[in-house]
Amino acid sequence: MEGFDFSKEYGIVLEGGGAKGAYQIGVWKAMRELGIKIKGISGVSVGALNGALICMGDFDKAIKLWESITYDRVMEVDNEQMEHLIKRELKQLKLVDLTKTGMRVLASRGFKVAPLKSMIEEVVDENKIRESNIEFYLGTFCISDMKQLEICAAEAEPEKLKDYLLASAYFPAFKNEKLHGLSYVDGGVMNNVPIDTLIKNGYKDIIVVRIYGIGVEKRVKIPEDVRVTTVAPRVDLGSILEFDGKKTQRNITIGYFDAMRVFKFLKGKIYYVDAMLNERDCLELFLECHPSVTMAYHEYYKLDYSNEALYTRDMLETILPLIAEELKLAKDWSYFDLYLALLELCAKYMHVQKYYIYTEQELVNKIKIKYELRKKRHDSKEIPPFVQLALGFITIQ
Repeated sequence: MEGFDFSKEYGIVLEGGGAKGAYQIGVWKAMRELGIKIKGISGVSVGALNGALICMGDFDKAIKLWESITYDRVMEVDNEQMEHLIKRELKQLKLVDLTKTGMRVLASRGFKVAPLKSMIEEVVDENKIRESNIEFYLGTFCISDMKQLEICAAEAEPEKLKDYLLASAYFPAFKNEKLHGLSYVDGGVMNNVPIDTLIKNGYKDIIVVRIYGIGVEKRVKIPEDVRVTTVAPRVDLGSILEFDGKKTQRNITIGYFDAMRVFKFLKGKIYYVDAMLNERDCLELFLECHPSVTMAYHEYYKLDYSNEALYTRDMLETILPLIAEELKLAKDWSYFDLYLALLELCAKYMHVQKYYIYTEQELVNKIKIKYELRKKRHDSKEIPPFVQLALGFITIQ
């Protein structure tokens, strides 16, 4: 497989998605560490805000902003009420206070976002963005003119860039206030993944950072000479309004490791594995497994294990395909795929720390330690039989 080309300059597409945007900061962290060069950014909504922070180049400010973000830094709400509401902790909500808040929101036709406006005013340095060597495009939709806007920061009218950033983030649930006599709405309403903006401006190497926010994903035909790399979460990032400190830190971490998976070609669906083994290595591990493990698999699949001369044949032709079927691997699975799937299964059941870059042997060692602890606590019997077999293969070598 061809590796990621670190010598090129890339255009970055940042999707809209509210609180999920913390994920993009994690991706940026990985890109900084790996030295990936950013030539331009196209973003909408929270993607536009994060794009502005990236253009400014102040990573520490971005991290501080996101890690300290709360509901009342974005909307005029009570933090405690919103936290209970988002988490559906209805018993914790005070009905009187909730009713008052609801009436205010209805009366003003949405959540007031004066705090968001103040936050943009506080953290965004328009001069730094204009002077940056990174081209910056942000999208919004002008309701007054019924027109989609793609704004280039370098060409925006003086002192209006912050207003355009606010306009791009006008989620439909927010109270809409006119800017310079015009009404705007969140750019994601018409184009939440603005890859077309970069393509129109001549970008050939593009990284799209998905967060699966609410909005329209515009159909874009990718030219043959344009290469697109996508970084995307495999887990739910939470609600677009979940401005919770713990969830924010979690999403930054996920973004970082997902980006590392893509750019460093790490293996694994759940874990992040810097593969050291090849196909032949994995085949040898299967063929050289301990006799007790081989016998256990014969018993599990109700095979005749009286003839040791057939053990190897049984393993290759019967046992391994049955394991692959049980793990729901693709029909063209390899011995490496199978070994890694067994590793991940065991690591998951042993509650091995997920967000770390392991080699296969490091993951095996972690599994062994966790398994021994469980056996000492006498709770290993709770593990399903198939997982017990996998653990036997991984730990008895």
